Amino acid sequence: MKIVFATNNEHKLDEITKISRGKLEILSLSDINCHEEIPETGDTLKENALIKAKYVKDKFGLDCFADDTGLEVDALNNAPGIYSSRYAGPNCDPEDNMQKLLQDLHGLKNRKAQFRTVIALILNGKEHYFEGVVKGEIIHQKKGSNGFGYDPIFKPIGYDKTFGELPEEIKNSLSHRAIATQKLVDFLLKQKTEG
Repeated sequence: MKIVFATNNEHKLDEITKISRGKLEILSLSDINCHEEIPETGDTLKENALIKAKYVKDKFGLDCFADDTGLEVDALNNAPGIYSSRYAGPNCDPEDNMQKLLQDLHGLKNRKAQFRTVIALILNGKEHYFEGVVKGEIIHQKKGSNGFGYDPIFKPIGYDKTFGELPEEIKNSLSHRAIATQKLVDFLLKQKTEG
């Protein structure tokens, strides 16, 4: 089964390909010659995911899924949320975002946070949604160089290591994106067998 994942983010593509373990053939935006930056203008993760999936469906006529992920920090009223990738400004990188977050949490005791991923799937003209959440906390300084984004400062509950320190296969078994993707893959494989 072939399906388009509305992203050109190599990290996300790699993660989702590994999680789906070859059960699906996942095409990226560049695989379908879509090189535009799809604007994320929604107010929620769900809206942003749907905007991206709809863009591909409307423009290319292909079944598609898209995700949006946010880091939600208790003490910051769930910020950075939908602004996670540009928290430190429009031309920032992950390092800038981490530094800003650590600065914003400086001196605060409550460091509870969660990563949340919402996947929007458009399949045969219908919309479906899958969500994954992993709870944890923001530590005081970076640890580890695995993963991407905020991984080196996020420690999931039940682990003494950050996502940046955990081996990829462990992270991929418990991450927010893994949970949402597993739901998506199970759903698609069920459609495939019923179809």
